[in-house]
Amino acid sequence: MKVLVFISTLWCTFTSIHAISAMPSSQLFVAEKTPQGVKVKAITSDDSYHNQPLTTDGGVYFTKELSTQEGSQTDLFFYDFTTQQTRNLTNSPVSEYSPTLYPHDDGLSTIVVESTGKQRLWFYPFDSTRKAAPLLAHIDPVGYHVWGEQQDVMLFVLGTPHELHFTDTNGHLPKLVAKDIDRSLAFNKAKQVYSFTYNKNNQLWLATYSPKTELVTSQFVLPKPVRDYTWLDDDTVAYAVNNRIYTRSITSPKAVSQWMNLTQYCNTQISRLSYHAGKLAFVCSTR
Repeated sequence: MKVLVFISTLWCTFTSIHAISAMPSSQLFVAEKTPQGVKVKAITSDDSYHNQPLTTDGGVYFTKELSTQEGSQTDLFFYDFTTQQTRNLTNSPVSEYSPTLYPHDDGLSTIVVESTGKQRLWFYPFDSTRKAAPLLAHIDPVGYHVWGEQQDVMLFVLGTPHELHFTDTNGHLPKLVAKDIDRSLAFNKAKQVYSFTYNKNNQLWLATYSPKTELVTSQFVLPKPVRDYTWLDDDTVAYAVNNRIYTRSITSPKAVSQWMNLTQYCNTQISRLSYHAGKLAFVCSTR
């Protein structure tokens, strides 16, 4: 069983994006369509912060808050579809966020809040004999990230306002793509575009960026209070309004369809979503 390397040199500090002091409780579920309807299973408890899911073939990576006498922090966890067991992957004295499969090595890329106060992108290898190391160490503070093709990566850089930067691991200077962005980033491999959200005239837009043409295309306005989405296929995104999941095509954005009604599993608000191979992980707020 793979375990991530323990980092002993870092200690907990927190910044504006990932503040531990008042993390809201939330619960993670996995839903999938069946001939009989929708099958839903809770994969975490509801007494702590369980968030930022990443659905993969084998299971769901996510961020979980842990409380001790010294305070609170977050570690990265993995729920295994086969064993239906959850394990702590990092178990470190620092806070990690936003687990993402690293496409250029066997492990995860993650946002780490370091002892110096820096918030940077790190690589955590699955091989416990190897050490974790920062990626793009010159870029700080980073809130979220997503990988594209080649060595490309898109970064949410904290600021006033927050900015979207496109760069790579080959040492090129970051390119400013957009300002006043929100937290949801993704990469559409078939269309070779990144997707993100940004604020304009008090509305949150879903937009795409093509590294080839270097153009940003505004797709459509997301309904309030939606901040998160996931790609279902090359053309369709899904997002939650309260506790119902809707789908929308970027080529025909006026057509909106209800996909799942999850009211009986979440009677508050669904936020983050992650879809892969027929399984949808979703976050339900519990307070």
